[in-house]
Amino acid sequence: MRLFFALWPDVDVARQLTQLARRLNLQTRSRWIDPKNYHVTLAFLGEVSAADLAVLQQIGRSLRAGQFTVRFDSIEFWRESRVVVAAARAAPPGLLDLWRKLNEAIGLPREPLRAHVTLARKVTQAPVPQAMSPVVWPVTNFRLIRSDSGAVESAYTVLDTWSLLDEIRNP
Repeated sequence: MRLFFALWPDVDVARQLTQLARRLNLQTRSRWIDPKNYHVTLAFLGEVSAADLAVLQQIGRSLRAGQFTVRFDSIEFWRESRVVVAAARAAPPGLLDLWRKLNEAIGLPREPLRAHVTLARKVTQAPVPQAMSPVVWPVTNFRLIRSDSGAVESAYTVLDTWSLLDEIRNP
Protein backbone atom coordinates (compact mmCIF):
# COMPACT_ATOMS: atom_id res chain seq x y z
CA MET A 1 0.00 0.00 0.00
CA ARG A 2 1.13 3.58 -0.76
CA LEU A 3 1.28 5.72 2.37
CA PHE A 4 2.11 9.25 3.43
CA PHE A 5 1.84 11.43 6.53
CA ALA A 6 -0.10 14.65 5.99
CA LEU A 7 -1.98 17.59 7.38
CA TRP A 8 -5.66 17.55 6.45
CA PRO A 9 -7.74 20.75 6.49
CA ASP A 10 -10.97 21.16 8.38
CA VAL A 11 -14.15 22.07 6.48
CA ASP A 12 -13.62 25.83 6.80
CA VAL A 13 -10.03 25.78 5.51
CA ALA A 14 -11.01 23.47 2.63
CA ARG A 15 -13.82 25.92 1.75
CA GLN A 16 -11.38 28.85 1.74
CA LEU A 17 -8.94 26.95 -0.47
CA THR A 18 -11.77 26.04 -2.85
CA GLN A 19 -12.84 29.69 -3.12
CA LEU A 20 -9.25 30.67 -3.80
CA ALA A 21 -8.91 28.01 -6.52
CA ARG A 22 -12.17 29.00 -8.21
CA ARG A 23 -10.93 32.58 -8.65
CA LEU A 24 -8.01 31.35 -10.76
CA ASN A 25 -8.53 31.57 -14.47
CA LEU A 26 -6.94 28.34 -15.72
CA GLN A 27 -7.14 26.87 -19.21
CA THR A 28 -9.80 24.22 -19.77
CA ARG A 29 -7.36 21.27 -19.89
CA SER A 30 -6.26 21.90 -16.31
CA ARG A 31 -7.60 19.46 -13.74
CA TRP A 32 -8.92 20.87 -10.46
CA ILE A 33 -8.13 18.91 -7.31
CA ASP A 34 -11.24 17.75 -5.48
CA PRO A 35 -11.40 19.71 -2.19
CA LYS A 36 -11.76 16.45 -0.25
CA ASN A 37 -8.17 15.67 -1.36
CA TYR A 38 -6.55 18.93 -0.21
CA HIS A 39 -3.61 18.24 2.09
CA VAL A 40 -0.04 19.14 3.00
CA THR A 41 2.35 16.20 2.69
CA LEU A 42 4.70 15.85 5.65
CA ALA A 43 6.44 12.63 4.58
CA PHE A 44 5.82 10.49 1.51
CA LEU A 45 6.57 6.84 2.28
CA GLY A 46 5.65 5.19 -1.03
CA GLU A 47 4.92 1.46 -1.07
CA VAL A 48 4.83 0.05 2.47
CA SER A 49 4.17 -3.52 3.57
CA ALA A 50 1.25 -4.31 5.85
CA ALA A 51 3.77 -5.41 8.48
CA ASP A 52 5.32 -1.91 8.53
CA LEU A 53 1.94 -0.23 9.05
CA ALA A 54 2.00 -0.95 12.81
CA VAL A 55 5.49 0.58 13.07
CA LEU A 56 4.32 3.75 11.32
CA GLN A 57 1.26 3.97 13.55
CA GLN A 58 3.50 3.63 16.61
CA ILE A 59 5.68 6.48 15.30
CA GLY A 60 2.58 8.65 14.88
CA ARG A 61 1.31 7.74 18.35
CA SER A 62 4.62 8.50 20.07
CA LEU A 63 5.43 11.75 18.30
CA ARG A 64 5.08 14.87 20.47
CA ALA A 65 4.71 18.25 18.78
CA GLY A 66 2.64 21.33 19.45
CA GLN A 67 -0.24 22.85 17.52
CA PHE A 68 0.57 25.63 15.06
CA THR A 69 -0.95 27.77 12.34
CA VAL A 70 0.13 27.84 8.68
CA ARG A 71 -0.54 30.93 6.59
CA PHE A 72 -0.95 30.19 2.89
CA ASP A 73 -0.22 33.55 1.33
CA SER A 74 0.77 32.98 -2.29
CA ILE A 75 -0.40 31.24 -5.44
CA GLU A 76 2.44 29.60 -7.38
CA PHE A 77 2.73 27.85 -10.72
CA TRP A 78 5.30 25.07 -10.65
CA ARG A 79 6.11 24.64 -14.32
CA GLU A 80 8.12 21.42 -13.99
CA SER A 81 5.32 19.54 -12.20
CA ARG A 82 2.58 21.45 -14.04
CA VAL A 83 0.67 22.32 -10.88
CA VAL A 84 -0.79 25.42 -9.26
CA VAL A 85 -0.47 25.51 -5.48
CA ALA A 86 -1.42 27.63 -2.51
CA ALA A 87 1.91 28.07 -0.75
CA ALA A 88 3.15 29.34 2.58
CA ARG A 89 6.03 31.75 2.01
CA ALA A 90 7.27 30.98 5.53
CA ALA A 91 6.89 27.73 7.43
CA PRO A 92 6.03 28.31 11.10
CA PRO A 93 8.39 26.82 13.70
CA GLY A 94 5.72 24.33 14.84
CA LEU A 95 5.38 22.90 11.34
CA LEU A 96 9.15 22.62 10.96
CA ASP A 97 9.37 20.88 14.35
CA LEU A 98 6.67 18.32 13.45
CA TRP A 99 8.20 17.71 10.02
CA ARG A 100 11.73 17.27 11.44
CA LYS A 101 10.63 14.88 14.22
CA LEU A 102 8.52 12.82 11.83
CA ASN A 103 11.23 12.48 9.18
CA GLU A 104 13.87 11.61 11.79
CA ALA A 105 11.62 8.94 13.33
CA ILE A 106 10.93 7.40 9.92
CA GLY A 107 14.55 7.70 8.82
CA LEU A 108 13.79 9.53 5.59
CA PRO A 109 16.25 11.98 4.08
CA ARG A 110 14.89 15.45 4.65
CA GLU A 111 14.17 17.34 1.49
CA PRO A 112 13.53 21.03 2.10
CA LEU A 113 9.96 21.54 3.28
CA ARG A 114 7.81 23.76 1.06
CA ALA A 115 4.37 23.85 2.67
CA HIS A 116 1.77 23.87 -0.09
CA VAL A 117 -1.65 22.58 -1.11
CA THR A 118 -2.07 21.53 -4.74
CA LEU A 119 -5.14 23.21 -6.26
CA ALA A 120 -4.84 22.10 -9.91
CA ARG A 121 -2.79 19.67 -12.03
CA LYS A 122 -1.96 19.46 -15.74
CA VAL A 123 -1.54 23.23 -15.87
CA THR A 124 0.48 24.38 -18.87
CA GLN A 125 0.33 28.12 -18.38
CA ALA A 126 0.70 30.20 -15.23
CA PRO A 127 -2.51 31.87 -14.06
CA VAL A 128 -2.68 35.64 -14.06
CA PRO A 129 -1.50 36.75 -10.60
CA GLN A 130 -4.32 37.98 -8.39
CA ALA A 131 -4.47 39.62 -5.02
CA MET A 132 -5.42 37.11 -2.39
CA SER A 133 -6.40 37.05 1.23
CA PRO A 134 -4.26 34.54 3.10
CA VAL A 135 -5.78 31.22 4.08
CA VAL A 136 -5.00 30.71 7.76
CA TRP A 137 -4.97 27.04 8.74
CA PRO A 138 -4.88 26.17 12.47
CA VAL A 139 -3.29 22.70 12.63
CA THR A 140 -4.35 20.51 15.53
CA ASN A 141 -3.51 17.02 14.20
CA PHE A 142 -1.69 15.02 11.55
CA ARG A 143 -2.66 11.84 9.74
CA LEU A 144 -1.42 8.68 8.09
CA ILE A 145 -3.02 8.34 4.66
CA ARG A 146 -3.30 5.50 2.16
CA SER A 147 -3.27 6.56 -1.48
CA ASP A 148 -5.02 4.37 -4.05
CA SER A 149 -4.47 5.41 -7.64
CA GLY A 150 -5.99 4.12 -10.81
CA ALA A 151 -8.90 6.46 -11.31
CA VAL A 152 -8.68 9.97 -12.72
CA GLU A 153 -7.65 11.18 -9.27
CA SER A 154 -6.10 9.31 -6.35
CA ALA A 155 -8.44 8.17 -3.61
CA TYR A 156 -7.20 8.88 -0.10
CA THR A 157 -8.16 6.93 3.00
CA VAL A 158 -7.30 8.15 6.49
CA LEU A 159 -5.73 5.24 8.38
CA ASP A 160 -4.99 7.08 11.62
CA THR A 161 -5.09 10.57 13.15
CA TRP A 162 -3.02 11.94 16.03
CA SER A 163 -3.65 15.14 17.95
CA LEU A 164 -0.94 17.71 18.38
CA LEU A 165 -0.29 19.09 21.85
CA ASP A 166 -2.11 22.22 22.94
CA GLU A 167 0.85 24.21 24.21
CA ILE A 168 -1.19 27.17 25.38
CA ARG A 169 -0.94 27.12 29.15
CA ASN A 170 -3.12 29.25 31.40
CA PRO A 171 -1.43 30.37 34.64
